[in-house]
Amino acid sequence: MVARVGRLHVVATPIGNLGDLSPRAREVLASADVIAAEDTRRTQQLLNAMGIARPLLSLHAHNEHASSESLLQRLLAGDAVAVVSDAGTPLLSDPGGELVQSAAAAGIEVTAIPGASAIAAALMVAGISTERFCFEGFLPARGAARRDRLVALAREPRTLVFFEAPHRIAESLQDLLAAFGAQRLAAVTRELTKMHESVYRGSLSVLLQRCANEPDMARGEITIVVAGHAPLVGEDSAETQALLQRCLRVLLTDLPPSRAAALAAQIAGVKRSDAYALAQQIRHSAAPEDDAVG
Repeated sequence: MVARVGRLHVVATPIGNLGDLSPRAREVLASADVIAAEDTRRTQQLLNAMGIARPLLSLHAHNEHASSESLLQRLLAGDAVAVVSDAGTPLLSDPGGELVQSAAAAGIEVTAIPGASAIAAALMVAGISTERFCFEGFLPARGAARRDRLVALAREPRTLVFFEAPHRIAESLQDLLAAFGAQRLAAVTRELTKMHESVYRGSLSVLLQRCANEPDMARGEITIVVAGHAPLVGEDSAETQALLQRCLRVLLTDLPPSRAAALAAQIAGVKRSDAYALAQQIRHSAAPEDDAVG
C-alpha cells in the first residue's frame, strides 16, 4: 500500500469582497483535512458564507512555531493542509512563513492558490509607477524608529508600499513628509474592495492636509503607496560624489586602493572603475612630496 503524501496549500482569501474568492480556492478549502487560520473566528465566518465546513487550527504570530510543528506532523502523515490569513495573501506581513519553510525542507509539496492582495490592489489604483516596487510591511509603531526607517528609505528609487494602522496614519504621513519631502507623490488607499473603498492621491503635503480635514481617511484597512526618489538634475551626481569621497577617505586609511574602491563603489552605487580612479587621485594628493625620492 502506497503511503498518502500530504500537501500544503497557501490560499489567498478576499480582503473585503467575498466575490474575490476564486473557485480553485473554494475547492481547496472545502477539501482540506485542516485549515490553519490566523484568526479562526474570522475564517469561520468566511467558511460559513461559502457553505464550507472544515476543521480549523490556529496559526498566528504568537503560536506559529508550535503550530507549525504540529501541522508538519500532519503533513508528513498525509494530510492536506490549507493555510490562510485574516484576509488577502498569507505570509505577506502575516504568519505562515515558518510552516512553508518547514514543509519545503521536509519534501512536502507546497502550492500557491493566488488571489486577493492589498499590496497588488493598492498598486493597481494608486496611479504611481509599478515598474519597480518594494513592500515594506508595517512601519514601526514608535515614532523614533519609524522616522529612522523612513530616513533610510528616502532615496529608494522604487515605489514603496506600506501597511499602516488607521490611528497612526496622520503621524506616518507627517514623518513621510519630513523624510521624503512635501512634494513626493503618494496615495493612501483604504477599505479596498469593500463598500467604502477610497483612494486619496496627491503630494504628501496635500495628503497630510486631507487627513486633517477628512476623518474617514483614518478609518479601516490602510495601504500607502509612495513614489520612489527621483533626483533633480545634478542632485544625484553631486551627492553621490560627495558620498564616494567620504567613503574613500575613510577606507584608504586602512585598505589598499583596489579594495577601498570596491567597497566605496558598493556603498555609493557607482562603477568600480570610477571609484578606483578617484581613490588614486586621493591617494596621490595625500602623498608626501618626497615619496618618489630614493
